[in-house]
Amino acid sequence: MADVRVTYDRTVDAAYVYFTDPQVRAQAAHMYPCDPVEVGGMINIDFDDQGRVIGIEVLAASSKLPKYLLESAEGQDPESA
Repeated sequence: MADVRVTYDRTVDAAYVYFTDPQVRAQAAHMYPCDPVEVGGMINIDFDDQGRVIGIEVLAASSKLPKYLLESAEGQDPESA
């Protein structure tokens, strides 16, 4: 199984899941916002200029993603976990 890079900002409760090579800094050319009322949160999907998914931003992440994922994410403040 491949490792997936995840960053998390507890201050704004936002996580980003990267689907690109960690060595490559892909730029988002298009963003598709998903705001499903049923889940009570905003999810943004980023695409590169060739239409490939490069990452997903999850707002209200603490209620949408598993706790273990957020605890192991980059940017996690260990004292507030």
